Amino acid sequence: MYYIIKGHNFVDETVSVLMIFYPNDKYIQTDSVAEGTTLVSVFDGKSAKAQLYTDGGLKAEAMETAENTDRGEIKRVIGLSIARAVNSIKNISLPWGILTGVRPAKLINQGLDQGRSIDEISEALHNKYLVSREKLELMIQVASEERSIVEAGKGKIGLYIGIPFCPTRCLYCSFTSYPLNRYIAKTDSYMDCLIKEMEFTRQFTRSREIESIYIGGGTPTSLSEAQLDRLLSAVEENFGIPEEYTVEAGRPDTLTREKLRILKAHNVTRISINPQTLNDKTLELIGREHTAAMFINAFEMAREEGHDHINTDIILGLPGEGEKEVINTMEGLERLSPESITVHTLAVKRASRLRETLEKYSMPDAEAMERHIAIARRYTEKMGMLPYYMYRQKNMVGNFENTGYCKKNCQCIYNVQIMEEKQSIIALGAGASTKTVDPATDRIERIFNVKSVDDYITRIDEMLERKRALETLL
Repeated sequence: MYYIIKGHNFVDETVSVLMIFYPNDKYIQTDSVAEGTTLVSVFDGKSAKAQLYTDGGLKAEAMETAENTDRGEIKRVIGLSIARAVNSIKNISLPWGILTGVRPAKLINQGLDQGRSIDEISEALHNKYLVSREKLELMIQVASEERSIVEAGKGKIGLYIGIPFCPTRCLYCSFTSYPLNRYIAKTDSYMDCLIKEMEFTRQFTRSREIESIYIGGGTPTSLSEAQLDRLLSAVEENFGIPEEYTVEAGRPDTLTREKLRILKAHNVTRISINPQTLNDKTLELIGREHTAAMFINAFEMAREEGHDHINTDIILGLPGEGEKEVINTMEGLERLSPESITVHTLAVKRASRLRETLEKYSMPDAEAMERHIAIARRYTEKMGMLPYYMYRQKNMVGNFENTGYCKKNCQCIYNVQIMEEKQSIIALGAGASTKTVDPATDRIERIFNVKSVDDYITRIDEMLERKRALETLL
């Protein structure tokens, strides 16, 4: 897919809209119309024009006039002109219109903070960004849930702790994650450095209430029982026990009864056991190395050990899965009755094995994904769940969304705060990204840790020095 830009420099925005129509393509900026498909985007100071060429011949064009010279308005008309031109050929459903941002519900709350009504915000998103009425309803529901949680968390902070080890790397995974069998000799050294970072960071959190702690990964429960106990003991010693304390126990094949007891003994309030699907053929294909029965056994064992807030993650759009497989997964979860379910739409990320071998797999199209999402929504409603947080990613199949559903009073505070970006969240471990928010201006500052486990271990003192910026940022 080739594209030409004239009169503006909104490259990312241009490519983001093209990705809606040509997912997982390679986008190449050029100076002249090329063989194959070429998009030409022009802005003349007042209007945006988009032209779509196939093998040198003009196939479609569209023009949109900007209402003002605001940067956001210019981006909007550029995106809208591209979408209208391309979709005159493609003719596909655009549930999210030209919205490409990660946090759609945040747009509702930003508008409310500016004194606009829900109706005003909705009409602008529908008419100017082509967002469907169905997605607007979802945005409003989620924004309402998020708004109350953000209000209750004012003045507090969150904490993220990363454990970047997994039993194996899943087909779709692009996270900072390292196979445990190759890094087993370095896990204790990693723990030493992580605890050193905890002890150093404690000085900046003493005067602030920690609302939530989230231990993610990777798979934190891939640690040994002794290492898990050591980790949770260090968390408690340095930061205490917060209102919400989540540990991802994502891979059922990493769980033992003793690990579940350790989590309970350390007052973990919420765990996440993630099957992704309850179809064994798919589990084998994506490299999970556990069966649906193993997930069910792990879930029931967690219940037996007293865990009363369990989340499960699933992914829609996995290779080879259709409506039958989605229904099988949702029926299985309905029988287990978790407190929350996070419904992900598959994102084909650059760093994943799936992206490298995409041509091998049968993937659902946008219409199929819409049906799969509707099935999941129907089952969550049957389970008494409502949507409470949502986010979107690039390269999502069908350009849809990830949505967290939960039963009453079972929202994950950390998930909401990370989406709304109104609370400072300190992050520890390899690949962790601290984000501080100035409550007066909403200005966000970031402090990054190196991604590599080896670099994190050898450069831990440098990571601590980076954290010293918290003296002035918190």
